[in-house]
Amino acid sequence: MKQILLDKTLLKILVIDDHESVLSGTVDILQHKYPNAEVMKVLNADNALEELEISQPDLVIMDLSMPKNFGFVPRPEVGIQLLKTIMTKYPELNIVVQTAHVKTLVRIRPDIDVHKGGFTVADKSLTSQEMLTRVDWSLQGLTHTKDIKGVYSGLEVKPEWLKVLTLAFEEGLQDKAIAEQMRVSERMVRHYWSKLQDALHIYPEEGKNIRIQTEMQARKEGLID
Repeated sequence: MKQILLDKTLLKILVIDDHESVLSGTVDILQHKYPNAEVMKVLNADNALEELEISQPDLVIMDLSMPKNFGFVPRPEVGIQLLKTIMTKYPELNIVVQTAHVKTLVRIRPDIDVHKGGFTVADKSLTSQEMLTRVDWSLQGLTHTKDIKGVYSGLEVKPEWLKVLTLAFEEGLQDKAIAEQMRVSERMVRHYWSKLQDALHIYPEEGKNIRIQTEMQARKEGLID
């Protein structure tokens, strides 16, 4: 099956990126490499899901920082949620993540680990040829993320810890409100903070605010935007 994909007369490739210049450049490179391929392009997450349902592509190449729809602000979290949805609905789809926000993939590492299709990462700083190599690897059903700094750094966080981070630092909620949102006790929220800080190697230091230190390290590791 892997070889059949590479030899097909007509590949169907969907490119998802909200930057027109990047989108056009990627499409041009792909059409030069695969002259008989059908290359489709979309600019936001909602349209991407619609196009996936209609076209059923062999390969998706996507950025992570993107808007949910026209008029929305591009955010890595939107791309992460889109990617997670795609992997759930299309577990054998071949995927190339072409992004400048590679570290944010640590948020869905378990999902990447169990994805059955090809999955490769192409930092936007890579050359065209290096990007095309990642495309070829994905079409062969290969997974290539282990050399991407941050995604496999040993940092493991649970979904509830990420939820606490998002509610605290993106929505500005205090522990009581976080507990209400998550339907747990405040004591459990404090437990989540403790486990998260241990994973990030953040410990109390005299003269330093541990929550601020946690936020700074979480952003550095790509856990929040």
